[in-house]
Amino acid sequence: MPRPLRIEFAGACYHVINRGNYRRSLFDGKGSAEAFVRTLGEAAVRFQWRVHAYVVMRNHFHLAVEITEPNLSEGMKWLQGTWIRRYNGMRKLIGRPFQGRYKALLVEPGHAFAQVCHYIHLNPVRAGAVTASRLPEFQHGSLAVFPAKKRPAWLAGDTVLQAAGSLPDTAAGWRKYQRYLEFLSEDKPSKKALASRELSRGWCVGSADFRKEMRRAASERGAELDRFAGLEPEVAQDERHAAWEEKLQKLAALAGIALEPLPAAKSHPDKVLLASALKQSTSVSNGWLADRLEMGEPASASQFVRRLLLKPAGRTAVQRLLARYQDE
Repeated sequence: MPRPLRIEFAGACYHVINRGNYRRSLFDGKGSAEAFVRTLGEAAVRFQWRVHAYVVMRNHFHLAVEITEPNLSEGMKWLQGTWIRRYNGMRKLIGRPFQGRYKALLVEPGHAFAQVCHYIHLNPVRAGAVTASRLPEFQHGSLAVFPAKKRPAWLAGDTVLQAAGSLPDTAAGWRKYQRYLEFLSEDKPSKKALASRELSRGWCVGSADFRKEMRRAASERGAELDRFAGLEPEVAQDERHAAWEEKLQKLAALAGIALEPLPAAKSHPDKVLLASALKQSTSVSNGWLADRLEMGEPASASQFVRRLLLKPAGRTAVQRLLARYQDE
């Protein structure tokens, strides 16, 4: 199976997650979490990352990372590989402690990235490890380190301080940020938003425009956006639909076909041309085509496409439209 989608560029922000194999406890042993944080710091310096938040829980970790070069994959390979060697060496073990390759969600800078950072900082509260008022006492997270006078240079607090009301990077500012997190953990709408699975699943977190731009960037890098390997089924379906809709809109514009309103006839030539072009260039389903283009039953959409492609003139029309799409 192909690996999950990865897009890397200077300035990109990510929510990175990995868990213990079979959800086993990785970081509750003596020195395990501390060793991971030290290794994270080494990776951040080596690969010039800015880490905006992190937390190391009993059987998983979360990172909010901004990269200055397209090197997330290289850096994560080094981080996990180095820590695994140290972990296995301390315990005289062999094998892979993590459940698999890490998960990295591309995140829109600004509000969305700040939400991810808050989500990470509140992870110990959601897990029942501490109460919100005692969050700074949780030692294996960035919130315990931010107020320190000798905070590591690779740890960046600007994103969360700005989002919490342009707070100063001082001890007082961090106390106010802690109270802000307490509010987020108690306020029902905020609590619901920060408990959302949307912040930790899929491949991209952000506005519709940002997701559209990232799909385009991935396509330029040769990613097969209608496959989305490695994603949760419901998320993959949403992403496939979005990719099909985006391509449909572009094909319609190139062909001079109005999508609003659609012609009434189920087998209208414009509908069949667009459906055929999508079928020839994506893994679009007959059900989606039938619903989106108002072509009746899925079997009908398939039949209309088949009839067009059996005609030399029909095949030529589809090929010309797809060639124009490729030239754009």
